[in-house]
Amino acid sequence: MKIYSWNVNGIRAIKKKGFLEWVKEENPDILCIQETKAHIEQLDESLLNIEGYEAFFCSGERKGYSGVAVYTKEKPITVKRGIGILKFDLEGRILILEYKSFILFNIYFPNGQKDDDRLNYKLEFYDAILEYCDALKDQGKKLVICGDYNTAHEEIDLKNPKSNEKRSGFLPIERAWMDKFIEHGYVDTFRTLYPEKVKYSWWSYRFNARKNNAGWRIDYHFVSDNLLEKVRNTEIFNEVMGSDHCPVMLELNL
Repeated sequence: MKIYSWNVNGIRAIKKKGFLEWVKEENPDILCIQETKAHIEQLDESLLNIEGYEAFFCSGERKGYSGVAVYTKEKPITVKRGIGILKFDLEGRILILEYKSFILFNIYFPNGQKDDDRLNYKLEFYDAILEYCDALKDQGKKLVICGDYNTAHEEIDLKNPKSNEKRSGFLPIERAWMDKFIEHGYVDTFRTLYPEKVKYSWWSYRFNARKNNAGWRIDYHFVSDNLLEKVRNTEIFNEVMGSDHCPVMLELNL
């Protein structure tokens, strides 16, 4: 099974850049997208009903902001929007799909760059997700937690670590949460399989960052440690254009 994740930076915008053709060509089993920036009523039939897929959307209260979606070939057992905490659920950042073999989280984690309030919101969101995941893992559930985490974990995960140490996305407090997440039994599949590989999944639109590959790896597939044995491969498709992020993929042997 191949599970793709991609922050598309606007689903209507990326449709004009070959998104539907890319889906047909790649043929993912599950495609998780973040930052849809749209409500269902704003989408046309071609995005609501991609042939061969069932689609689920979670939109924020504010139009043109945030939002996540999942296109899936296999019908999920249950679908949940949010984690039951209003201040997080209002922004439409979380879709949880339960399958026979695992529970899938598609999450667009907050960005903390705006101000201290948003940084605190991001850190509170992180902790709420960890608590929610831990409760499921304690029941023996196997988890895939994918999406845009908005944090690069280690220096290898961004081009210019020293100059970004005081910028949200690479702050010590954010990186410490990533450490805590791993300590709780969640595995960064890409870094586990490829400990020394340098690949990025996001580039600023400024300063020719993508052309110069001055990027950050902030899009992940984490799995609970009880699912690690099923991980076959993971990839970052940084040649795929259309957004400031590129797609990332996790392949499971189920």
